Amino acid sequence: MGRLKNSNEDPWQSFSGPNLAYLMDIYEVYLEDANQVDEELRDLFDKWGPPLNSNIEEITPATTTNNFDLMKVVSATKLADHIRNFGHLYANLNPITNSEKQDLNLADFQLTRSDLEGLPANIICSVAPMKLKNAYDAFLYLKECYTKTIGFDFSHVHKDDQNQWLTQQIEKGAMHPNFPAERKLDLLKRLTDVEEFENFLQRTFVGQKRFSVEGLDALIPMLQEVIKQSVGDGVKNVMIGMAHRGRLSVLAHVLNKPFEKIFAEFQQAPNKELVPSEGSTGINFGWTGDVKYHLGADLEIEKKAKVTLANNPSHLEFVAPIVQGFTRAVQDNRSTKGYPLQDTNSAYSIIIHGDAAFPGQGIVAETLNLSRLNGYSIGGSIHIIANNNIGFTTNSSDSRSTLYASDLAKGFEVPIIHVNADDPEACLSAILFAFEYRKQFKQDFIIDLIGYRRYGHNEMDEPATTQPKMYDFIRQHPTVKTLYKNLLIKDGLLKEDTNDFEQDVKQKLQASYEMVKELGNEKVANVIRNGNVIHPFDDIETKVSKKLLIDINEQLLKWPDEFSVFPKLANILTRRKTALASEDSEGKVDWGQAETLAFATILNEGTPIRLTGQDSERGTFAQRHVVLNDYKTGAKFSPLHQISTSNASFAVHNSPLSEMAVVGYDYGYNVISQETLVLWEAQYGDFANGAQVLFDQFIAAGRAKWGQKSGLVLLLPHGFEGQGPEHSSARLERFLQLSAENNWTVANLTSSAQYFHLLRRQAALLGEEFARPLVLMTPKSLLRHRLTASTGLELAEGKFQSIIEDKVSSNDEEVTRLVLCSGKIAIDLQEALMEQTTDIDWLHIIRVEELYPFPKERINEVMLRYPSLKEIVWVQEEPQNMGAWSYMNLKIRNVAPENVKIRYIGRPYRSSPAEGDPTAHKLEQKRIIAETLKGGQRG
Repeated sequence: MGRLKNSNEDPWQSFSGPNLAYLMDIYEVYLEDANQVDEELRDLFDKWGPPLNSNIEEITPATTTNNFDLMKVVSATKLADHIRNFGHLYANLNPITNSEKQDLNLADFQLTRSDLEGLPANIICSVAPMKLKNAYDAFLYLKECYTKTIGFDFSHVHKDDQNQWLTQQIEKGAMHPNFPAERKLDLLKRLTDVEEFENFLQRTFVGQKRFSVEGLDALIPMLQEVIKQSVGDGVKNVMIGMAHRGRLSVLAHVLNKPFEKIFAEFQQAPNKELVPSEGSTGINFGWTGDVKYHLGADLEIEKKAKVTLANNPSHLEFVAPIVQGFTRAVQDNRSTKGYPLQDTNSAYSIIIHGDAAFPGQGIVAETLNLSRLNGYSIGGSIHIIANNNIGFTTNSSDSRSTLYASDLAKGFEVPIIHVNADDPEACLSAILFAFEYRKQFKQDFIIDLIGYRRYGHNEMDEPATTQPKMYDFIRQHPTVKTLYKNLLIKDGLLKEDTNDFEQDVKQKLQASYEMVKELGNEKVANVIRNGNVIHPFDDIETKVSKKLLIDINEQLLKWPDEFSVFPKLANILTRRKTALASEDSEGKVDWGQAETLAFATILNEGTPIRLTGQDSERGTFAQRHVVLNDYKTGAKFSPLHQISTSNASFAVHNSPLSEMAVVGYDYGYNVISQETLVLWEAQYGDFANGAQVLFDQFIAAGRAKWGQKSGLVLLLPHGFEGQGPEHSSARLERFLQLSAENNWTVANLTSSAQYFHLLRRQAALLGEEFARPLVLMTPKSLLRHRLTASTGLELAEGKFQSIIEDKVSSNDEEVTRLVLCSGKIAIDLQEALMEQTTDIDWLHIIRVEELYPFPKERINEVMLRYPSLKEIVWVQEEPQNMGAWSYMNLKIRNVAPENVKIRYIGRPYRSSPAEGDPTAHKLEQKRIIAETLKGGQRG
């Protein structure tokens, strides 16, 4: 508390409401032990006595001061605090509940009406926009603010400026404006649009799924209103993420997707004729490789702004981090050195959740946790919980342990508004209030839109079989359009028999449907799947001149004079200086240096880079160090920010300890910013398990389902080194099982030069039609292995090779066994061969560096060189039911010569990826190597 400006002024005149109650509590502490009170307040109490100028030594019920009973003042302030903190418990929030809300009882606070009428209004409310006669008037006013059809839930927001702003806006009447007649009629029209559209679908496409919005109809005008407001405020991009419930109405009424297109999708027609010509509306409907209620869209608004609805499969909440990644990609200016410059005013996201999914799916908590982190913050999102009081057929009491669906967000101090979906004016006020809060504080805001679901889960269900009482009520309950229309009739704004709005909408819908019928109902079977991409990668140039590599390498080894790099690390980095100068074994480039040089040359060519993951600044295995830490001051510095000719940003962020949300975020970032090399790194490849939904539903299939392109790079440390089952396998088999239609590249590399060129190839593909994600099994123990290091010439003159041959035979006629392998086991074999003393002319080894797309032609060429070939052996470290074997078995058989046996060498079938005992691991590795190199079959 600041010092008093005028010592003759009664200080208590400036206190009211919660401030006064707080001082009352502190004064009680002061009476017991003055030394326990802050010195400034102690001096104030010493001079002025208790609040309201009472000069007695003990507060008692009989205490009076300025003709006010002090305990009545305390009770009144506690009443006001109770209304602010718990008014939502008394509000009319749920349109389908039969239970009566308990009313506020003054007796519970030891108060009567006359008590409050004898106290000034500012004890309870000091910011009301009207003249209040006394505390009782203020009490009624606070009840009006906090207990109608909007419930305010923000006592968990501890920052004073935010809490005070929320309180003042509410108590100034911002949440209960008087809508002019024109705006009310417009709102009725929008509700009519929604209801008639859904009714038309229900009548016309009987028995088809649509996941209607009915019961939460107000969601549509809410979105329309906030988009209009934000575009007027200069926002350039609005990103929306939602599940399938209500999506068709959002597409039709918010994204302006033509009714003809939607109706045609119900009739399973490709409808090329119905897609507007380019430039006519600015709408892009994307690929139709998914059901209609999963599709997204883009809408240009008068060349001022763009609204994007993200594609989303039925995995509900998993689109949330993707949409936030969309938003950050738009906000970032990547055409600058260092980290991108971010403008949070240029874009924001609206994420629509389900009431069962919000507390039920952990991705929600992961996404909320990103909201204030440097690498992921977007200046706040507006979250809307589309709360229909049920999850499929599960009651709320069975789907969450909290009072409200939104309670999870309280741990992140996100303010919450609960609003009755049957009060559309309150709904509009809520969304505009959320937008203003986000604009003011750059923080998340949640609207719990409480309504119901008029039909079953998918309009084919009979909901009364599981919720008979609920649906008996719902079937008798008027729609929000009907309720609002009756209200306008009652207020004299509409004639009782008016149905002009309904007739206009019905005519438009019918006309659109007739157009679809005239065009016919073609079958989709012959539609070409444009998710397939070509594979012209061999022609991509990735080499860099030796001179440029040396020059860039020197730049990377410079840091400011006043910057104190940890001495041991400085010595390690300095040794990199000679790696490019010599071609001998001492001068080779290891994995970490090759990666940094790849990043630097990519930046030098103007391509921005974003790298995230747990410990990515340093690297999990202390191999990277693209961000240096001053060991004296803690300051950070990245040598990659000083590449002399670069005008592209380099952003690297240590991620939170989560995979699902972070992978989703970076995938979304890359979908929007396709010119950026975006890499996500798992701390260990096994941890990618935590993001499996993103791989399955989005990254692997997004192009085939929605035509959604991405060049995201996944770095997954993989290799069996005796560290147990949880730190060995990145589950290569799962990525290979998802491989089809050239949807991505899956590679397992064995040299730093291969890594250098593959990264550069990936960067060269960005933004091109044939760009696709890259899944890399990256090394652990091999990061510093002498056999994986490469010469400067290999970086300067080489290119990526889909296969690498280990020359172990001097005579093609002698070769009877061809070994194919990938990754770390290939280096183990090479080490063993270097110690081999017996004749090995019968053996030839191919390292398959690129597993998918399978390098069929290259491998076939090698096979044809060996006329005496008897067997082809696939060797791997992983168990037989894991790794690449199941995938490679069929691929090899398709290219193998006749009468050549196909064999497997590796661990047997296992339920767990690896041994937990290092000794057992070494024995098994030794057996695999020995069996591979044991004897040869001669003709």
